[in-house]
Formats: sequence, structure tokens, C-alpha cells
Amino acid sequence: MSSPTCGTQPRYLTYLLCIAGMGGLLAGIDYGIIAGALLYLDKTIPMTEAQQGFMVSIYVFGGVIASLFAGTLADFLGRKRMMLTGGLMFVTSILLIFVSSGYVSLLLGRVLMGLSGGLICVVVPLYMAECLPTGLRGRGTSAFQLLLTLGFVLAAFIATRFADVHEAAVKAALGDPEKIFAADDVAWRHIFLTACVPGLLFTLAALAVKESPRWLFRRNRIEEATRILRFSRSARQTDLEIEEMRERSDQLKRHSPVAHASDSLFQRKYAVPFLLACIVLACTQATGVNSILSYAARILQGAGLTAKDATFNLQIITGINCGFTLLGALLVDKLGRKILLSVGTAGIIVCLTATGLLYYGFESERVDVIEQVRNGISDDGRSLSVQADGSLAKLEGGVPSQLIITYKYERETQPRIASAFSNASVMEDRTLKIVPGSDRKWTTVDGKKVEQTRVKDNGRLEILRAKYGPVPSKDTGKWVTVSLCAFIGFFALGPGVCVWLALTELMPTRIRSSGMGVAMMLNNGVQFLSALFFPVVVGSYGFHAMFFIWAGCTVIYFITAAFFLPETKGKTLEEIEDCFR
Repeated sequence: MSSPTCGTQPRYLTYLLCIAGMGGLLAGIDYGIIAGALLYLDKTIPMTEAQQGFMVSIYVFGGVIASLFAGTLADFLGRKRMMLTGGLMFVTSILLIFVSSGYVSLLLGRVLMGLSGGLICVVVPLYMAECLPTGLRGRGTSAFQLLLTLGFVLAAFIATRFADVHEAAVKAALGDPEKIFAADDVAWRHIFLTACVPGLLFTLAALAVKESPRWLFRRNRIEEATRILRFSRSARQTDLEIEEMRERSDQLKRHSPVAHASDSLFQRKYAVPFLLACIVLACTQATGVNSILSYAARILQGAGLTAKDATFNLQIITGINCGFTLLGALLVDKLGRKILLSVGTAGIIVCLTATGLLYYGFESERVDVIEQVRNGISDDGRSLSVQADGSLAKLEGGVPSQLIITYKYERETQPRIASAFSNASVMEDRTLKIVPGSDRKWTTVDGKKVEQTRVKDNGRLEILRAKYGPVPSKDTGKWVTVSLCAFIGFFALGPGVCVWLALTELMPTRIRSSGMGVAMMLNNGVQFLSALFFPVVVGSYGFHAMFFIWAGCTVIYFITAAFFLPETKGKTLEEIEDCFR
């Protein structure tokens, strides 16, 4: 058997790093592409607000289901086949969405997209951990996270590009409803179709990779495992790793003669590493990072910034996310996982607490005025008009104040928020008005699509909450922006880079696939709950409450990282497993 030349090893290692990055890029686009498409989607495919929310959140549900079974399937079919499956599922989901003519087919495409995202997030880091040499394992898994953050940026870029195209098409339509409808329809379909390109590239690239040598070894295909290891190791390194695998296999056979390729997660010898990995994965989402990125514009507006300033600052925050992820990828194999996680989580606690205190400074002074607001509901119970001034509540010093109302109509499931300011320059602007919305529908008249608008009959108006209090100063918005930038920097440097490493390195070889699936399911579940309860908690208690909750969860993360997590830098997977014996 001839080993590859010296030049083959760097080439194949570079190829593996590219595959890791492409997997992360695909996962990022997979998650972020819906944001831009939503601007036009609901204008061409009829959906209620509840249906739209379900269509967006079903992606996370698909990811949870895929995470649960991805590890087991990767053990049964192999890592390479599952990467190919994930890429093909993504391409298929995009094509299904592109040709959708109704809500059901659109929903099926979103479910398939979520399944592909969950599959890729489990299998690609798993494959990299088992294939890359010890010195590059951190860099390879960091490449996945780095390109995942870049995937969000690319998804936003795609949406921005088609927004410009759509705007030009609408101007050219000169008010023709049929042409405007066509522009809306083309915009969201082509946003999704463009995202198909990285899916095709990842699928084609996965065809050329070799199967995981550790998976092959556990299938007693030792010669094939040895040959593949030599694509990325020297002959001496290959022999050492094969010998380690053989010794580990002999140990397991002596202690458990009937052991299978993948043991139960609930055996006592696996409990500590499995529990640590689950805590790390769950707490990563419990820092609130995805909720903060998803609701960043609203969070910044709540701190007193205008919509334009909030959007601009969001670009800064996402840019810092990419930059510090790259820095973390360069440091993770030099400083180690433990120190980056400890520093990162400590910084996150400080930033979240500081942000919570900034909001608490003005939110704690808000007064409940729900009864006064309810008096402004019209006789038919469908509209509201109320003055946002001192007649609601007397505040010390006559400071500029804001009225914030959370409401819904009785036939709706999702609450809405409206607000007005007491310091508006014109009295009319100080009046908060809520009137029934309208349905935008299309009908065909003489062979042409014609827009028809009718007032919705959603029943009586219900006021859920009403608060009146001081408006945050512009300096508050600036300090919140600084705090969030620091938060995303600490997250990208620590948990953002190390979370996939912790997941793949901590799990012992014989439970790695199934354990990663369960841990990823927990990760997606916490992400879903954080996003689900964010508007509820903010509406009931204010932004400060959510930030304090996230800070409390991150304390658990810091304790775990600083005192219980072993350092895995420079150790083979078998040596890491020995740490828990």
C-alpha cells in the first residue's frame, strides 16, 4: 500500500477545512434566508399571522427532529452519506419552495429545510472531529462556526440585492397591480433560489471526501481506515492513531464483551462527558445570542434609537461577530478551549448584566395605565384613541415619556405593540390610534389581476398591557449598542468558536453520534424557547428582565467551563476520553 506524497496531506487537509466552512456557510444561509424573503412572501401567498409565524418557526422544529436522529443515522450509514443527504435535502427544499403555489407546499419545503439544517449541524462537526489531526481539529471546527456567521451576512446580502431589484421593478410597473404582484412573487422565489448555489457546491464537494476513518475502524474496515488516515497524517502519525484505536477497542471488549458500535448514553461511564456537552450546548443558546441577533433592531429601538440607527448598528454587530469568530479560530488551538470559554462567558455575564441595568434605569419608572387606556376604546370595541401625555400619569420633572400598548383582536393569536411619545412636536402626533387593519387580496377582472382591499373583521379590541414612562436618552441607545457589541465579541471569541469543539470532543467515541444528536436537540429546543418567550417577557416586564435571565443562565455556563470542563487542546479523541475514566 503506497502512502500519499507529502504534498497530498496539506492539499487534503485544506480540502477538509473547506468542507467544514462550506457546511457552516450552508447552515447559516439555511437559517437566515427567510428574513429577507418574508418581505414579499406574504404578499403573494395568502397567510394569516398565525400561519406566517408557524411557517417561520417550523424550521426550528425540523432542526430538532433531525438532531434527534442524525447521530444514529450517521452511525448506521456513515458520515459521508449523511453529509450528502443533508446537502441534497437542502437543494430539494429550495426547489420545492421555489415552485410552491400555496401554503402547504411552502410549509413542506420549510420543514425539509429545517431537517437539512439540523442534519448538517450534527454531521459536519462530527466528521471534522474524527478526520482532522489533533493540531487542526480546533481550527477546522472553528471554520464551521466562522462560515456559519458569514452565512447570516450572505443571506442578508442576497435579500438586499433582490430588494434593490424589486424596488426597480415596482417603479417600472407604474402602479400596474399585476406587474407589482409579479415583482413581489419573483423577489421571494429568487431569494430562495440563489441560496441553492451553496447547497449544490457543498453536495458536490462532499462527493470527493473520504469516509471517517474512525467510523470505518469500528466497522472492522481497518485497512481502509489506515489508507484514509494517510491522506491527512504522516505514516508514523497514522500508525500511532490506529494503535490507539485498537487499544481502546480491546479495552472496551475486555470490560464489555458484548459492546456494540454505539453504546447507550445512559451508562455511568458516559454520564459526565455527556452531561457536560449538554450543559455547554444548552447554555450557549441560553446566553440569548440568537434571540439578540433576531430581535436586535427592536432591542436597539427600545433603547431610544431610531429605526435607521438601529439598522446601521445591527450591521456593526454582525460584522463584529464575523471578525471575532475569525480571531477565535486563530486562538483556539493556541490558547485552548477552556480559557476561551472561561473568558468568553465571564465577559458575556458582564455585558448582559450591564445591558439589563441600562434598561432597568428607565423601565423601572414606567407606570401601569391599562385602565386609563381601556377608557379610550370606541363604542363598537374595535378601535382606540388615547393621548400620550400627563393625563395618563404624572411623572416627576415632566420628562419626555412614552406610552407602550400591547394589544390584540379577539380572533387573533399573536399580540401586537403600538406606542406614542408625549414630547411629539404636534399634538396630533401624541395621540395613539389603533384601527382595524385590512386584507390585501387579488382577484381576476377581464383577465388581469386586480388588488382588492377590505377592512378586517377580527372582533373586539383587547388591551393586554399598557405602560407609560420615561423615554431612554440617546446616550442610553449608544451605551446599549456598545454593550451588545462587546457581548457579541465575547460570544464569538468563546462559545461561538468552542461550542462545536466541546460537542464533538467531549463525547466518547462509542456514543459520539447519538450523544451529539441529543445535545443538538437540546440546543435547538433552548433556542426555540428563548425566541418564543422573548416578546412575552419583554412585553410583561421589560427588556431588562430578559437580559438578567440570560445573564443568570450564563453564570451556570461560566462555572461549568471554568471548574468542570477539561482542557482538550493537543489531545487525541482517545486521550480526551481517558480524562473521564
